[in-house]
Amino acid sequence: MTKSISAQGFTLEKDQSELINQKLKRIDYADSLIVDLILRVKEDKKYYFDTTVNFRWGANAHVTSDDYDFAAGLNKMMDILDQKVKKEKDRVQEKK
Repeated sequence: MTKSISAQGFTLEKDQSELINQKLKRIDYADSLIVDLILRVKEDKKYYFDTTVNFRWGANAHVTSDDYDFAAGLNKMMDILDQKVKKEKDRVQEKK
């Protein structure tokens, strides 16, 4: 899985970057199924998280969340992303 993390409107601090990488470990179980993950973080009074995951078989998942707190917004996004990845993984395994 190729990860691309970018910040718009601000510079990601080291602890924020580490927090993102730590949270992304939640979807490590699907590492072989995901081609790439693109995460954009934008700060404009709130933190906006915009994530796209591209799967090997051509499907993709798009997840967004926002919050005034960086960690809370990231947690919301990861909860939704984790559910979408599990759902896609289960859907593909049913076809086998």
